[in-house]
Amino acid sequence: MHTRVVVADQSEARFYDVVDIAARNMRLTRRLTDEAAHLHDRDMVSDKPGRVFDHAPPSSGRRGAVGHHSTGGERSPRKHEAENFARTIVTELDKGRNAGEFDRLVLMAAPTFLGLLRNSLPKTLEHVVAAQINKDLVHQSEAAIAAHMPWGDLQ
Repeated sequence: MHTRVVVADQSEARFYDVVDIAARNMRLTRRLTDEAAHLHDRDMVSDKPGRVFDHAPPSSGRRGAVGHHSTGGERSPRKHEAENFARTIVTELDKGRNAGEFDRLVLMAAPTFLGLLRNSLPKTLEHVVAAQINKDLVHQSEAAIAAHMPWGDLQ
């Protein structure tokens, strides 16, 4: 069986193939980066969110004065970009799976990004996930990544 390991965060993903389970050896096969993840929110959008005005008259103060606030909501440009990058990673994984490059998958990411990856997985990839590790290890060495691998589950 061939195992692919994906170590990712919202700006970078590294793909490893397990070469030898007994020797706990992996080989880096691919790296994806998302340059937009390093931008400020203000650089990702064209303008400020819309404004709304309160309809109820104020309890005190000037007559005719009404409060107003933005309609930003919880959908930030940064979260949207992270969701797009998670879909990009999953698309690459799906291509690799269809090409027969692997038949087991290990996902490693911080809990929030791991959730985005899980939500993006099609059924064909959900069935080959052997393990999910809630650790942000994308900027760590291969030895640190290997130390968190569930080697016993892969044999």
